[in-house]
Amino acid sequence: MRRRQQGMTFIGLLFILAMAGVIVYAGIRLTPVYLNYLKVARSMDSTATEMKSDNPDPGAIRNSLDKHWEIDMIDSPKVKEIEIVKDEGVVTMHVAYDDTVPYIANVSLSVHFDKTVKVQ
Repeated sequence: MRRRQQGMTFIGLLFILAMAGVIVYAGIRLTPVYLNYLKVARSMDSTATEMKSDNPDPGAIRNSLDKHWEIDMIDSPKVKEIEIVKDEGVVTMHVAYDDTVPYIANVSLSVHFDKTVKVQ
């Protein structure tokens, strides 16, 4: 009588490891991009906390953001790309940008970030 073979073959194991390797490599390539976004979000939140007042000035907000950008060494996006809008006593900071990272050969990974913070 023939027994049924159970388990995974070596080729199957190599295929699973290759797929896991592709995913892990993408994560490694995207980690700095997400860390940069976290710095941007943290600096916008801390600027909003610092500028809490009855009438925050957009120029002072931009200067505070510029100082945070220098301290955290944020290269992308530039401080000038932050939209600061004052509408009926509420000031909002908004940034939307794309970041692209080379992946393998001519394949790149692109990520879109969008963050809005209200200064009250």
